[in-house]
Amino acid sequence: MFEDVLNDIKDGAGDFDKRDVTLLNPLVLAYIGDAVYEMFVRTVVIMSQPESSVHKMHMKTTEFVKAHAQFEILKRISPDLTEEEANIVRRGRNCKSGFVPKNADVVEYRMATGFEALIGYLYMIQNNKRLIEMLNLSVSGEHDMGDVPHFI
Repeated sequence: MFEDVLNDIKDGAGDFDKRDVTLLNPLVLAYIGDAVYEMFVRTVVIMSQPESSVHKMHMKTTEFVKAHAQFEILKRISPDLTEEEANIVRRGRNCKSGFVPKNADVVEYRMATGFEALIGYLYMIQNNKRLIEMLNLSVSGEHDMGDVPHFI
């Protein structure tokens, strides 16, 4: 289901050459990655807790999209990253945005930016299989989301 949504969005947006995507500023990749990741998490929350109030859904989503959670996710998935993916994460992590939210640790925020850059990169090069794999890994594990649907 989520992969169909990704395909529909990309069909309307056009194709990007992998080389062109690699040359994008990592903050641009993080910008789109943030949107893709939040849409995924919101979809999972709605599917796993359809009767919850919107406020509860928002609170559950926030558990996954905040910098600390993304930092923890990145620590968990890092051993499984390809060299190319690790380079995207490194570039995102090292790119200074000039902004750190007051409720986030600087190191965690920068690592979270690396995670979002990875998600954005996979989305932009249309590697949906790997993107869905990374997204599924992001909601499995230590956080309790109840019966979490996986998109494969």
